[in-house]
Amino acid sequence: MKSKLLLVDDEPGIVEMMKSYFEPRYEVLTAYSGEEALDRVAAMPDLILLDINMPEMDGLAVCRKIRDHLACPILFLTARMEAADKIRGFGAGADDYIVKPFDLDELGARVEAHLRREQRRQGSAAVRFFGEGELCVDYSARTAAVNGEEIVFSRREFDILALLSLHAGQVFDRERIYEAVWGLEGDGSSDVVMEHIRKIRGKLTACTQQSYIETVWGCGYRWNG
Repeated sequence: MKSKLLLVDDEPGIVEMMKSYFEPRYEVLTAYSGEEALDRVAAMPDLILLDINMPEMDGLAVCRKIRDHLACPILFLTARMEAADKIRGFGAGADDYIVKPFDLDELGARVEAHLRREQRRQGSAAVRFFGEGELCVDYSARTAAVNGEEIVFSRREFDILALLSLHAGQVFDRERIYEAVWGLEGDGSSDVVMEHIRKIRGKLTACTQQSYIETVWGCGYRWNG
């Protein structure tokens, strides 16, 4: 199976150049902004090539958001050469620092070297980001955090959050949620789903203004990420 690379840069020409170079050997994902990069992280790349100088959410911010949840190597691409910039990059969690303009063969050699050393990644957790990276849900660790602050959910609450967030945009009625979370042998009522949704919303509202769980009147609930 080919290793998976995520290429992130707001300059399409650079992304396409790297994509053409790496595609014969790797599975290649691309992103052209920090927000788009966070969406692509759900695909669990084996290595990320990440431009620092992007508008709105730069590479440093992206790196900080994902580093605690992904063990894969992150290589910064940047025109900056000052020592202070390099220190900030490594401090954010980068594994290497590639200065533009770069030689593609040298870049390829560094990527290959990092992938060879990165056997620890096999145990990485499945993670997704929502709300432009504000909310991070780690499905393996069964944790959720808003801007780095963990939210404590009960087992059933997290099960509901996971069900909805893993199927963003899909409407689930109370009966379907109850069967998925409590099982067909559950001896309660689907009305308990309403109470758990209320508690989940309350915990999220205490940390963020974004409404992640939408009520679709007469139908059920839907995740808005």
